[in-house]
Amino acid sequence: MSLDRARSAGERADAALRVAVGAARWIRSAAADDGRWLANPDARGTSALAPEPASLYAGAPGIVLFFLELAAATGDDDYLRDARAGCRYLASAGREMADVTFHHGLSGVAVALCEAGWVLGDGVAEEAAAAAMKRVARSVRPMEGGAGWSGDPALRADGGVVLALLRAASMLGVPAYEELAVEAGARAARLAVPGHRFGHCPGLPVDAVTPGFLAGTAGTAYMLARLYGATGQERFLEAARRGAAFVREVSVVSGATALVPHHLPQGRELHYLGYCSGSAGVARMFYELYRVAGDAGDLEWAERLAGGVMARGVPWRSVPGLWETACQCCGAAGLVELFTGLWAATGRAAYLESAQVLGEHLAGRASGDGGGGLRWYQAYRRLRPGEVSADTGYMAGAAGIGAAMLHLEAALRGGRARRVVLLPDNPFPEIPVPAGTSHA
Repeated sequence: MSLDRARSAGERADAALRVAVGAARWIRSAAADDGRWLANPDARGTSALAPEPASLYAGAPGIVLFFLELAAATGDDDYLRDARAGCRYLASAGREMADVTFHHGLSGVAVALCEAGWVLGDGVAEEAAAAAMKRVARSVRPMEGGAGWSGDPALRADGGVVLALLRAASMLGVPAYEELAVEAGARAARLAVPGHRFGHCPGLPVDAVTPGFLAGTAGTAYMLARLYGATGQERFLEAARRGAAFVREVSVVSGATALVPHHLPQGRELHYLGYCSGSAGVARMFYELYRVAGDAGDLEWAERLAGGVMARGVPWRSVPGLWETACQCCGAAGLVELFTGLWAATGRAAYLESAQVLGEHLAGRASGDGGGGLRWYQAYRRLRPGEVSADTGYMAGAAGIGAAMLHLEAALRGGRARRVVLLPDNPFPEIPVPAGTSHA
């Protein structure tokens, strides 16, 4: 299962695909009779996460997306049967969900069902997606300065709902969802620095300021840039640039590299590298700004952040901002997404090389496979290093790791690359091959 770079690109792609297939084998062992998957079927431990069987973060929606993509990569329609079972579960579970957020609630369910409907084409998933998005839209409420659901503009809250509405507007053909996204985004656009105070996050001081992606300024600015790309309204671009300026101001710059503090002022020296609060996520914001507005300075900042990750020596060197984690949220899989995406956007060989190094690391640290598939044990919570578990879901488990390996595999395929499934918070190309790229 080695991704040894002495092998041809095709052989390395096959190796990455085998890792993803191994992950799927283990996830299948966690299948329940109702179409969901257990967060952790391993008798040696329990899940590091609260039970959320219908959440995109840890449950069925992300696993459905992984199986859809694995079917496309392998040509094996058995994975589509797994996805259909998951969709049936989501159609039922979604009717009972009160949380409307993207990663943990109904918006994420709707996006996964939209993607499933696109692939399966039987109308069942589309109908369930439409019903879920109608509930999200009906639950909006008036707030000072606009509309919203919680009043928190971060991606973990209303910002993520906005992204889901934009995706559903195009995939379901409902322009009213974009109109609602604009109305909700207008609240964040009126803030002097959009979305930068989240001191009520668990474990953070009450006066903490968070510049990161999932619960901070960068993610809110990303959402505003996405709204600008959809509407052309300058107010969204101006607000996104205010958020980006704040992130640049508080970052630590050294030559051509940059690192972002986890929180301020107390965590100025703690630099996460992953998606949720670190470089991999913040780089997405800068690339999205470049994508929609074309300013080369924004691409330069995305590359500065990638350079900061490379300069830290990961994955072979464990650092406080990337401890022994493999997952999409705060681990190596999220960095595979960063480097594969930047390579697809720029064609720079160093990024694909970094993605391969990280992919080789993930393949090497997997547990199994004696026939039961592959899993990844990790200390998901940085502050609880003794709490080690392996999970099945997308943001913190095997489905997301498998998806990252599929995205690397698609990049290594060269001219035979396929469309990959990217969530609305991922701005990189869906066909991960730069124009004119060739492989040995």
